[in-house]
Amino acid sequence: MNEIALTTKKAIEAGHSLGIWRWEVPLYLFLGGLTAGILIIAAWMILKDKEKEFPFSTNKLILLSPIILSIGMFFLFLDLDHKLYVWRFYTAFRITSVMSWGAWILILVYPLSMVLLLATVKKGYAEYYQKFSTWLKGTKYNKLSPIIEKLINWSEKYKKPVAMAAIPVGILLGIYTGILLSAFSARPFWNSGLLGFLFLISGLSTGAALIILLAKEHHERIFITKLDIGFITFEAIILVLYIFGMLSSSLQHIDAIQLILGGELTPVFWSFVFAIGMVIPLALEILELRGKAIPVHIAASLVLIGGLALRFIFVEAGQISNWLPY
Repeated sequence: MNEIALTTKKAIEAGHSLGIWRWEVPLYLFLGGLTAGILIIAAWMILKDKEKEFPFSTNKLILLSPIILSIGMFFLFLDLDHKLYVWRFYTAFRITSVMSWGAWILILVYPLSMVLLLATVKKGYAEYYQKFSTWLKGTKYNKLSPIIEKLINWSEKYKKPVAMAAIPVGILLGIYTGILLSAFSARPFWNSGLLGFLFLISGLSTGAALIILLAKEHHERIFITKLDIGFITFEAIILVLYIFGMLSSSLQHIDAIQLILGGELTPVFWSFVFAIGMVIPLALEILELRGKAIPVHIAASLVLIGGLALRFIFVEAGQISNWLPY
């Protein structure tokens, strides 16, 4: 009997510290959240007819959505043990499976992004579009040109309805990146209903930060900076609520949250997520709005670093946490 108990304890201890998810998963979660932020912001700008005020956010940003999501899905593919069977995700839909929901949400993002890209390509990438059209007419594939034109015209015609559909899909994608973790109730650090909203707001903040880095118009960067201040503030509030929610829950939740409240992940969490990812960029953005000469790239880069660190730390902390007392 003692031997059985000892074996069970050792097995649990091994499982307690076992890292099933490696670096690929947090990278996928980060890029998925970033894609959600890009899709939501770009669609909102299109609905608000902001192409003259904010040309990058309205007409150029959406190009990054399928590119970044594809990179994220490549990292997810690397994490799979049975890579040849990835297609089986799309042979069925299980309403109770978070991964099944996620697989189909990811599929929806691509056509919506491509339609919005075709709808904005003439204005957003006019020079490249003209060069491509000229080159195409001089090749044997000239017959495809009318088809491309029809696709672009159709996309331009239905740009706003598609943008309207893209916003809820983007929200679902952003929330899904958090729910993917919270659905694992066996890990108390992830066992919170706020995780989906935390990752969604973080995705919006990183999406805004990317616009600040890439946009050329000063007034556009200022407007997005104001948005990002709101996102960071809201993200910090949700993070505080998450921590207090864990502290007011079961003993296992309290033990789990101690990983960032005095435990082994405390220094890296409060340094990279809270200070570098929230407090410092928030202060820099406020100073910038008050007329201080603050390089815009610093705050935006820190937000992206903090968003990435958030995923890495949460994935690691969840795998360390356990319901059992060993």
